[in-house]
Amino acid sequence: MPWWPCALAPPRTEPHTMSEKERTIPTPDGRILRITEGGARSGPVVFVLHGTPMNGSLYPAHVADAAKRGIRLVGYDRPGYGGSSADPGRTIADAAADVRAIADHLGAERFGVWGISGGGPHALACAARLVDRAVAVAALASPAPYPAPGIDWLAGAGEANVTEFHAAMEGPEALERLLAPMREAYFAPNVDPVLRDLESLLSPIDKSVFASLGSYLIDATRQGLRPGVAGWRDDDLAFVGPWGFSLEEIRSPLTLWQGKQDRFVPFAHGQWLRDHIPHAVQNLTEEDGHLTLYQNRIPSVHSWLMTYLHR
Repeated sequence: MPWWPCALAPPRTEPHTMSEKERTIPTPDGRILRITEGGARSGPVVFVLHGTPMNGSLYPAHVADAAKRGIRLVGYDRPGYGGSSADPGRTIADAAADVRAIADHLGAERFGVWGISGGGPHALACAARLVDRAVAVAALASPAPYPAPGIDWLAGAGEANVTEFHAAMEGPEALERLLAPMREAYFAPNVDPVLRDLESLLSPIDKSVFASLGSYLIDATRQGLRPGVAGWRDDDLAFVGPWGFSLEEIRSPLTLWQGKQDRFVPFAHGQWLRDHIPHAVQNLTEEDGHLTLYQNRIPSVHSWLMTYLHR
C-alpha cells in the first residue's frame, strides 16, 4: 500500500509528449534548450527556474495565476535535463547566459525571474549577471554557496539530501553511482522506494500539501531524467563547486523566501543569504516548509515581480 495521501494519484508512466507550448531554441554555443510557455499569450515575461532534479514544465496553478496577472510565464530545462543539451562542467553562473539567450529569442528586453530550490542559486546568478535585463528576481528555498562560512551546510536536511550531497562532495563518479539507481526508481512500476526517500524530506507542513503537488513533481522529475542523470549530476556538482559569481555582484531587486519547516534546504541557508545580501526583501517565515512555498507563495512572488515589470 503506497504511503502517499489518497488524493495523490500515482504518477503517470507514459512518455511526456511535446505540446504546442513547448519548443526548442538554439544557444550561441551550439546547444539547444527546451522551453515551456504558459500564462498570458503576451505581456511581461517571467522566467521560472526549476528545482533539482526536474524539468521546466510549469505547475498549472502557477500558469493560472500568471494568466490572471497578464504574465507570460517561461520555464526551461536546464542543460542535461529533458529536451536540453547537456553542458558538462557548467557553473551556477552559466544559467544567466542561457536565460539571456532565451530572452533574446523571445524578444524580451526586460523580464522577471524566480527560481525555487535548485533553481534558487540560478536565479541569484541572474540577479548578478543580468542586471541590465532582469528587473527583479525572487529566490525561494535557495541553498547557500558551499562552503558557506558560519553554517553547517547539511545540518537539518533530510537523510536523502545528506546522502546525495556527501556523494557530490566526493566527486562525479561517486555521485553518478548514487544517482543512477535513484533515477531508475523513478521509472519503475512501483514508485514506493522513491516516495520513501521523499518522506525523509517532508516536514508535516510539507506533507500536508504533497497531495496537491506530488504527482506534478514526480512527473516533472521523470521528464527531466528521461535522457539520464546528466542534468541532476551537473546541478549537484555546481551547487558544491565554485558558483562562478559572488553575491556582492547582485544588483537587481531581489526577494528571498525561506520556510523554517524546510528539510530539503534547511532554514539556516535562508538566514545566511539574508545576512549576505542585505538589500534583499526578506520573507523568512516560521510557518512554511519547502513545498508550501511552491504551493502557496508564488502569487505573492508574481505580484512583487509585476511591481517592477510595470515600471
